[in-house]
Amino acid sequence: MRVARPWAAAGTIAGGVTLALLAPSPAAPAGVPAHKPLPLERLFDNRAVSDDTRPGDADFDGAGASLSAQDLGAAGWTPGRDIALDAARLTWPRSAGARPDNVIADGQAVRLRGRGEALTFLVASSSPNGPGAGASGVGAVRYRDGSSRPYTLSAPDWRAGPAATKAVGLPHLNTAAGQRQETARLYAVTVPLERGREVASVVLPRDPGPAADLHVFAAALRRPAYGWTGSWAASTAGYTKVGPWTDQTLRLVVHTSAGGPGTRIRLENTFAASPVRIGRATVALQASGASAQSAPVPLTFGGRPGTVIPAGAQAFSDPVDFPVPADANLLVSIHLPDPVEAVPVHSQATQRSYLSAAGSGDRTGDAGAESFTGTLTTWPFLTGIDVRGGPGSVVALGDSITDGTKSTNDANRRWPDVLSRRLLGQSEVPAYGVLNAGISANRVVADRYPGEGVSTDTGGVSTRHRLERDVLAQTGARTVVVFQGINDLRWGSSAEELIAGLRSVAARMRERGLRVVGATIAPCEGESLCTADAEVRRSAVNAFIRDSGGVFDAVLDFDAVVRDPEHPARILPAYDSGDHLHPGDAGLRALADSIDLRKLVG
Repeated sequence: MRVARPWAAAGTIAGGVTLALLAPSPAAPAGVPAHKPLPLERLFDNRAVSDDTRPGDADFDGAGASLSAQDLGAAGWTPGRDIALDAARLTWPRSAGARPDNVIADGQAVRLRGRGEALTFLVASSSPNGPGAGASGVGAVRYRDGSSRPYTLSAPDWRAGPAATKAVGLPHLNTAAGQRQETARLYAVTVPLERGREVASVVLPRDPGPAADLHVFAAALRRPAYGWTGSWAASTAGYTKVGPWTDQTLRLVVHTSAGGPGTRIRLENTFAASPVRIGRATVALQASGASAQSAPVPLTFGGRPGTVIPAGAQAFSDPVDFPVPADANLLVSIHLPDPVEAVPVHSQATQRSYLSAAGSGDRTGDAGAESFTGTLTTWPFLTGIDVRGGPGSVVALGDSITDGTKSTNDANRRWPDVLSRRLLGQSEVPAYGVLNAGISANRVVADRYPGEGVSTDTGGVSTRHRLERDVLAQTGARTVVVFQGINDLRWGSSAEELIAGLRSVAARMRERGLRVVGATIAPCEGESLCTADAEVRRSAVNAFIRDSGGVFDAVLDFDAVVRDPEHPARILPAYDSGDHLHPGDAGLRALADSIDLRKLVG
């Protein structure tokens, strides 16, 4: 189904993508690909956004409904605004709210040039018959050497699509009869590219049929992170109520893996409904507690001391010449000048961080600890530390065992920390950075946190739904260790469901060129949800992991490392933290020490 409104306007999309600006000319007729690729904005033929005072001016879905310009503005998605999503920089259309602001995909050729690791689209599907099942189609990427490769673009429905993978959610729909309260969502969808090859243009999928339209608002290449290695990471696990924090400074303590002569940080406003303003940010080496070894080094964002991060988006700081040691604690300080009532958070930091008093203002430049009178056991907003140089990173994808639950607080004894120190102390394989993408209570198949709204549940969206953000978009990722599944089994997933989920995430990672190492699931008899039936299912999943038929590039038998030889369904008592589910420090060290480092290298 296609409700086209031909439109021509000179323009470009930002984000480091080279686009040609051609003289205005009519858009290609419906169903006919353009003879020459055109900038995306020149192809816009549908209006999705209306002002609340004139809700009937736009018709996104063919039934008179549209997005609210005021809701988008309240989320920080203003016309022409750059929106960084999953390491790609897209631009919300400048025409949104006034003229056509998206194209209904039907084989149009989009002029887009450059090299990238992947291609990200900002999309949604619509149906004139109400909430739909989404839309999907096959397009093509054309390269400068004359070759082309197909890709599949799937767009969830703007009214019925999942909250867990949305880029932004809005509280209202506009209609000709007025505004009504119903959630509307847009999605960032990323497809792989041939690495190292230069893109010349992208052909959008054909019209998927009478039941739905596939709308494209923006497209951008995800640029390779040449010259950078991920040194530290934390995955956003939920969106929780705080304070409110009013004109306060966070001082977050994080522990590096790889070191380098310069650094940058990544902040994310994942799951949020409103933008957050960062007044200033600094980085320093920790002396002790909230004290820095010397004056913190200011960070900038696009040359400015602060930034505003739209709902659902992220921000990288500019590179700074600040030498970062390997295996060291950093202090990242963030001033929040405006009241903040809820934050995206990694809830199980196993690390004490600090907070200044309400109304204390910008304390990011303080070397001393005097202003930091409060403590935190979470990591809000901060999701990554990158360092210059280095060979790339290993991502540890998992749940609470990877997250370090039951390890000693403030001691960095999670198994990824131990693995990092092993890599730093040898020369047989590259000394990769190690990025911890563990979330306590997380599952492969099912969401714990639903993906929007303030919640006390910080078990995260499922691995299937967070994979793009937490793994595929990580700086310098080379290898992924997948050690997950016990929570799926404890909460009733069948072995077949979990195996299908592991197959799916492994296939997506390998499609992006990552080496995927599977780890068997550790035993947990004695914990209340680890029933005899769960043990049968665990054994079946482990049998698959050990002999996956090529799903994994290598296997780590973590089950064999920590199980009791006399009673294989439970953890060896010397490794048990006491809850029969989580290994303690000794067990976590045993996991890391068991890894044949050569398996991390393709």
